[in-house]
Amino acid sequence: MMQQELYYKEALRLAQKEVRAKAAKKEDPYLPVLDDIVPPEKALTGIRLGVIQIPVWLIVGTKTRGRVNAFSAGFLPVIEEGTEFSDKWEALYRSHLSEGIREPVKVYEYLNRYYVEEGNKRVSVLKYCGAYSVPADVIRIMPERSDREEIRLYYEYLEFNRYSKINFIELSKLGGYRELLRSMGKPMDEYWSIEEQRRFSSAYYFFEKAYKENDGNKLKTTVGDAMLSYIQVYGYTDLQNASEAEIRIRLRKMWEEIALREKDGAIELKTAPAKEKKPSVLSKVLPITGFSKLKVAFVYDMLPEKSGWISDHESGRIHAQTVLGEKIETSVYLCQDENDLYGAVERAILDESDIVFTVSPRMLQASLRAAVEHPDTVVMNCSLNISHRYVRTYYPRMYEVKFILGALAGSLTQSGRLGYVCDYPIFGQIAGINAFALGAQMANPRAKVFLEWSSVKGAKEAALSLNRQHIHIISSQDTARFEEDDRHSFGLSHIGKDKTDLLAVPVWKWGVYYEKILRSMLDKTIKNEYVNTSRALNYYWGMSAGVVDIEYAPALGLASRRYADFFRDSLIRGAATPFLTPFYQQNGEIVGSRQHELSLDQIINMDYLADNVIGSIPAYDELNAVGKSTVEAVGIRQAKPKAE
Repeated sequence: MMQQELYYKEALRLAQKEVRAKAAKKEDPYLPVLDDIVPPEKALTGIRLGVIQIPVWLIVGTKTRGRVNAFSAGFLPVIEEGTEFSDKWEALYRSHLSEGIREPVKVYEYLNRYYVEEGNKRVSVLKYCGAYSVPADVIRIMPERSDREEIRLYYEYLEFNRYSKINFIELSKLGGYRELLRSMGKPMDEYWSIEEQRRFSSAYYFFEKAYKENDGNKLKTTVGDAMLSYIQVYGYTDLQNASEAEIRIRLRKMWEEIALREKDGAIELKTAPAKEKKPSVLSKVLPITGFSKLKVAFVYDMLPEKSGWISDHESGRIHAQTVLGEKIETSVYLCQDENDLYGAVERAILDESDIVFTVSPRMLQASLRAAVEHPDTVVMNCSLNISHRYVRTYYPRMYEVKFILGALAGSLTQSGRLGYVCDYPIFGQIAGINAFALGAQMANPRAKVFLEWSSVKGAKEAALSLNRQHIHIISSQDTARFEEDDRHSFGLSHIGKDKTDLLAVPVWKWGVYYEKILRSMLDKTIKNEYVNTSRALNYYWGMSAGVVDIEYAPALGLASRRYADFFRDSLIRGAATPFLTPFYQQNGEIVGSRQHELSLDQIINMDYLADNVIGSIPAYDELNAVGKSTVEAVGIRQAKPKAE
């Protein structure tokens, strides 16, 4: 009995310490009360879930104010020793040690937090003992749907819980549960088997232990957020098969990636190349000794002769090698198939490459894992708006060229009906559509842009579909395809009944991009930028950096060229902007209340279409196989597979 009194005394001491600490921070030291958060009558319409196991750590308060001053905020007892309360607490503690607490507590659940109506002392004992879960008779109080982030996140959790029956993982970002299922390779609307629930619970338990042993409790990031990061790097199968020790080691390797999740401004955009450092006087006079070439690897997921996109990057590699000469040594690594993405990146790193370029957004996950496993190698993926600490991304501001093409198209159309074929609903592409539409509207206020997607219909059929609607001026894909059916679907064209006249084309100047990145690598700027920030680095250069441009075809008249050049020069000088507010979205909402430029962050994250666009963003199920894999990696929210 004396030993048990010591336990209550210890619990009381911890409670008093917690109360003092909370009071010093001017925080409420006692339990929150559900009746103060939700009107009591709301509980009468709650949904009874029956008796289920609930995580003890998610039990945060009481239903009524009756016991609010009996416990600290952490559910430890604050009533003095020698009372009826302390005797009952001790009796429960002895019962728990000998046979466990089996009688369910009665709780109300609101926004994935539990509030106790019956069984406060049982919960207190279990919290003190570090219990993981407790049987509970649960009544769920449903909040009204709204645009508040916490409400939207809760409904995402409910949909996840509906199929998985998992109630212990908590993700703090919208779309997180969908991302978790996608990363696990699980359909959104498939019920989990008992075995799948068991395996997931086991994986989560071992991960949580490893995470806490790495001092994860010091981060605001939830265990679920950290587990999602781990799965995105190493995969769900690896997590299931790894030991706790292996998980702990890998977590240390990717710790900055996990810490990045708790930052609001997680991405640092580099909008222009750093100024090239001038060589010192000594370096000009003294001979170079011990010089080592910069080893540069390019990893392709298709053969250059099979893909215009890869062919353009290969031309960029050759340009960089030619211009930089003996300073660099470039090599190409080809993925054998979809399962060889990581293997190809790792082969490049193991060959002692200093910097590795993975030129497809589909290779992001493989790039991230390789970067985590080999932190001394710079890994860069050609994509946009990715908040990963270990892998950097690079992409040109193609929307600038699209704005010029839109203005050009608007000036040429007689009907006011223009066509636009887009590849994938990914970051940056929506900005391209809107820039084209706003440019066309500026040149012709009555201009309408009819939108089709090559990742849904195929490039040729998308262009033909527009042509059948008597639309003749069409902006098609940004890169020429090598497939015969898609060869003509490139750039801004006038497609007539008998012939197609190419008018102007966007130019991806990958050679310039790679040359400037590698010059920054040679003078240590790239590495210094990484060291001097804790955020993810995205390189997003535009026309002013010379990495993207426009070229005119012979069919385009001189007056039209001069018209387009006016906008080109204005954009390069910073005197013009494609996104000057206010303008309207399709749904009638206005963007910006007064005249100002949208920030790059607002441009990148566009998830709406301008009001003169006729068409919509495709759903995930509408996309072809390549479209789906690309969207899974870097797609905008609306295009990703829905949990509903």
